[in-house]
Amino acid sequence: MTVAVRRQDRAGYLFLLPWFGGTLFMIVPFFASLYLAFTDYDLLTPPRWAGLANFRTMLGDATLHQSLRVTLIYTLVSVPLSLAVALAVAMVLDRGVRGLAIYRSVYYLPSLLAGSVAIVMLWRYIFGYNGVVNGFLAWFGVQGPGWASDPRYALSTLILLHVWTFGSPMVIFLAGLRQIPAMYHEAAAVDGASSWRRFRSITLPLLSPIIFFNLVQSLIASFQTFTQGYVISNGSGGPGQSTLFYNLYLYQKGFAEFDMGYASSMAWLLLTVIAGFTAINFLAARWWVFYDN
Repeated sequence: MTVAVRRQDRAGYLFLLPWFGGTLFMIVPFFASLYLAFTDYDLLTPPRWAGLANFRTMLGDATLHQSLRVTLIYTLVSVPLSLAVALAVAMVLDRGVRGLAIYRSVYYLPSLLAGSVAIVMLWRYIFGYNGVVNGFLAWFGVQGPGWASDPRYALSTLILLHVWTFGSPMVIFLAGLRQIPAMYHEAAAVDGASSWRRFRSITLPLLSPIIFFNLVQSLIASFQTFTQGYVISNGSGGPGQSTLFYNLYLYQKGFAEFDMGYASSMAWLLLTVIAGFTAINFLAARWWVFYDN
């Protein structure tokens, strides 16, 4: 018996080896970036210790402040909208639509493709001056602007792209809705509760752990947005820095200007911001997230 257990343990450790190897590949860059955040490093010469100089520079970096502002607006607007759309579609599908597997796959597909360069280029064409949207408006005699090239609307088109990728949280919401016992809704209906009352008093509380999970995951992913802003602005963050996401500015500093020390300090600031928002969510969860136990 003991020999068999030892063999199982060895097999388990063997299967864990890829994970241990991947962890090493993450730990080394993690501490390397922490060291570089306190240095002046241009990728070509050895890093020189600079102390807190990079972090002091951040205080007066207007471009960094703009990138933070763009990223915050994008996150705080797109995440609630995409989760609301995902929940609405999941509730419709939960009512027993014929061909559910097909609909679920179709709605999930944009989540897999939205981060690709091709989709963002297609999005830029759709919302271009001579794009599909303006072609549709022209039927009604309206000449629309170049949505993706106008600083007033460029970020909004990317927010719309994010909302379009609601498939991933939708699938998770659908799984959560399937776990809610039908007897709760049946009992409430017998007592005369309206559909809205059942949704507010039964569905939302029992689905709150799933909402919390999707919220945290979506917030973290939104703060790390890069490809959309890079492609739609050709790497400039324009027009007028309206799509200059934080990660895009970080990329510009590190790989365009070769200021890797400053880029590393920016990465740690982003980590702090994400950790702060995540901590706030976990602290606030005690007042709105309900578990069966």
